[in-house]
Amino acid sequence: MPMITHNRNRTTILLIFALALVFAKAVPAQEYREVHPGVEYARVSRVIDGKNVNFNLLRLDLKKVRLDVVHAMDSAIGTETTSSLAKRHNAVAAINAGFFRLDNSIFAGDNVGYLTIDGYVWSEPTMERGAIGIINRRKKTEVFLDRWRFAGYLRLKSGDRPDVLMGLNREINGDEVVAYTPAFGTLAPRTGDVRLVIRKGRVVGECLDTCEIPKNGFVLVGNGARSNILKQLKTGDRVQTVWDIVSKNNAYPAYRIEDAVAGVPLLIRDGKIDITWKEEKASKDFVETRHPRTAVANLKDGKFLMLTADGRSEASAGIDLYDLADFLLELGAVDALNLDGGGSTTMVLDDKVVNHPSDKGGERKIGDALIVTLRK
Repeated sequence: MPMITHNRNRTTILLIFALALVFAKAVPAQEYREVHPGVEYARVSRVIDGKNVNFNLLRLDLKKVRLDVVHAMDSAIGTETTSSLAKRHNAVAAINAGFFRLDNSIFAGDNVGYLTIDGYVWSEPTMERGAIGIINRRKKTEVFLDRWRFAGYLRLKSGDRPDVLMGLNREINGDEVVAYTPAFGTLAPRTGDVRLVIRKGRVVGECLDTCEIPKNGFVLVGNGARSNILKQLKTGDRVQTVWDIVSKNNAYPAYRIEDAVAGVPLLIRDGKIDITWKEEKASKDFVETRHPRTAVANLKDGKFLMLTADGRSEASAGIDLYDLADFLLELGAVDALNLDGGGSTTMVLDDKVVNHPSDKGGERKIGDALIVTLRK
């Protein structure tokens, strides 16, 4: 009996000690300061595996603020700094958001994955990767973090629905059909085997040279075998695009989502760490290497968290996704998603960049941002 009593006491002591360690790591409430109604900010540092990491945290009351996804230059292509996007949209805070094409082509700034703005799909989901979906209701903003599936079709007068539609507002790759909407700009790229102009749901002609995108329509560009369906269409034929987008768990159909932007990968699901990097086709090196990071999370208390972790410097070494998930869980995350990081990682508060971007030139121009504005 004495042995059993001793072990129970020891177990109790160890449990209390372990819990004390966990809660000692969490960010104390007093470290947050309210900078606007519904907007709390904290800057904290942690030593992880012997190296310091500096974090910037924004904790948001979704009854007092709204969230929006905005794209650089208000177009599906182009780049702009996070601070510029925040200022143009009168945001009190912002972070960089989705991964994007970083080159000098005409497609620079194109989102690599799901992007919806004001209810219009600008870019299709790819590889069933994670994304944040946003609905700004009258009294509260709702945020959904999940993986998203995509299938694209053309709806023809005959009733046929050929599944040739592969992409939206991006470079055409091989055997596929891509649609270009007014979000892309005024002109469709000079690529593909066939380019058809669709206005008010009807074919108005084929482009042989300059191809203007109608404000009340789109341009279909086909390449390879899948372009054959476009060659069969005639002037006056009815054509509609169908974007079948739904969350992986079938809870949130795309037509309900006002704004959405992709990340990779999901980090936490239903209060448990579940890093789905293999399912989302991310690399092991991307997950396990210490980088600057940007992430978001829904918290247990109903608030929303935006986080940046600085990296690639002596002052802050960055963080891998396993340690990031651990830290987010300590902060009370129920669901969490990793966004674009590295040199893109930026947090803006009241028109000032509050983190330390890792690029030598300072703040990087990015494709899109997640902004915070106060509810009126």
